[in-house]
Amino acid sequence: MPLIRKEGKTPIILTDGKAVLAIVGVADTYKDNAIAAIHSLHKMRIELVMLTGDNQQTAEFIAKQLGIDKVYAEVLPKDKANIIHELQETGMYVSMAGDGVNDAPALAQSNVGIAMSTGTDVAIETADITLLGGDISKIAAAIRLSRMTMRTIKQNLFWAFIYNIVGIPIATGIFYPFLGLILNPVFAGLAMALSSVSVVSNSLRLKLLKL
Repeated sequence: MPLIRKEGKTPIILTDGKAVLAIVGVADTYKDNAIAAIHSLHKMRIELVMLTGDNQQTAEFIAKQLGIDKVYAEVLPKDKANIIHELQETGMYVSMAGDGVNDAPALAQSNVGIAMSTGTDVAIETADITLLGGDISKIAAAIRLSRMTMRTIKQNLFWAFIYNIVGIPIATGIFYPFLGLILNPVFAGLAMALSSVSVVSNSLRLKLLKL
């Protein structure tokens, strides 16, 4: 049985009550795009941790195949949430991806919970993000989109502040006694329109983003 577990399989023992008749190894296969998805997350410098209730040897075998950085095996649902809390206490920003009922506490504890649309209703309701089709490769895409969205928001705020910092003093006539500079209402209205157009145009660039 240790050999079966080392191969990532769970042993099932068939017995008649007196003797062992057979030992069958059962294993879940990981999704075809799992390795590519993990590679994409590693390129983004994201550390990957597996939290599972499965046997330690089985979990380590799968983690080694996929390239997962750290493994916590044989953990209960409440233990998953506690481990996430411990990681957060070290200053980490933790995102949790899961699809089962037993993942709900961990999804709630994480900074960002990610559920699969093919998972349970409890997981979907608890998570912050739901990925359609259960495609784990979309995790990296969701992170890239969120990062680009935050970058765009900061850019929009920067240019909005610049418009106001430059425009408001001129419009109030602060520089008029010294430089004879004042903002005509027509140009003030045009500047406001251009400010809105630049913010909207910058935001629309997100539609061109290739995830």
